[in-house]
Amino acid sequence: MRLCSRVWLAAVLLALPIAGYGASCTTQAALLSQDRDALVAAGGRLSVAILQQDDATLKAALLPAEAGEWDGIHDAVEQAAPLVKGGRAELRNIYLLDATTLTAPADTQFFCSNATGSMTVTINMRALPPGRYAVVLADAAGAPLGGSLGLVLAWYGIGADAGWKLAGLNVRQGVLDGHDGVWYWTRARELARDDQPWSAFYSYEAARYLLLPVDFISSPNLEKLSQEQSQVKSATGNSPQDAFPYTVPAGDRSWKIDAVRLDPSLHQADLAVIYESTGVTDPAAVRTEATAVLSAFLKAQPALRENFHGLWAISVTNGKRTPVMELPMAQIP
Repeated sequence: MRLCSRVWLAAVLLALPIAGYGASCTTQAALLSQDRDALVAAGGRLSVAILQQDDATLKAALLPAEAGEWDGIHDAVEQAAPLVKGGRAELRNIYLLDATTLTAPADTQFFCSNATGSMTVTINMRALPPGRYAVVLADAAGAPLGGSLGLVLAWYGIGADAGWKLAGLNVRQGVLDGHDGVWYWTRARELARDDQPWSAFYSYEAARYLLLPVDFISSPNLEKLSQEQSQVKSATGNSPQDAFPYTVPAGDRSWKIDAVRLDPSLHQADLAVIYESTGVTDPAAVRTEATAVLSAFLKAQPALRENFHGLWAISVTNGKRTPVMELPMAQIP
């Protein structure tokens, strides 16, 4: 099993075909006291270790099967430092996953319902071996960038030596430009009502990114968000997600844009514009071309200036994508 590192190496993905059956999930409120106490202790200890960049504690807690992935986990924790800086670890949710009835590794889906059955969270795991697992969600409360943590734990060992081991982790920013996911969701609704479909669509994207630190969990709230986002249409009845490839004019020529996506890599609410390059290679010409593309895109969608921090230019030449630069909106002509 390869659950570790910031990109969840080949183990935990969203919306996969499900081949595993007989698996069950227990929510935090329904846990037996001994299970709850053990998971709170393990999740809390590991969350604090991430906030404190405590490699020794994390390495000691690593699932033996993941020992070869330590470098990836170390890098993920190091990159998480600015996201959790100034925060304190607070557990948000715990899900206990029982896959002991599996006979071989399988793509497995867990339905985690509350006591009344009125709300169900779905967790999708890929190539999951038989065993007991837990998903722990935590927050770096008070951190300016609102870091949120997703941990996958695996039960390992027998008898007195048995315990919860770290099988995977992901840390994600929870705040962009001072706003959390709920704010972006509310803003997306406002923009949709104001007939600003592109700004609305990518505000929904920002909301989804910020609300959970992992992509393998689906909840009724996220399903509602996705449904609202799918209903965002322009005056011509088209959705921004259906616009690509998108051609924007620029004087006597035009630029072909293959995709636009949210890009929080600089901890800002940026959008990445992925475009077909003419193949220029001189650094100055590359930047001139990128600026021209970004400018033409904003002229076609001017409302984005007021709702996002800046744009990334990512060129495509012979199928290869190359990040060129990021510019704040004020620096794009």
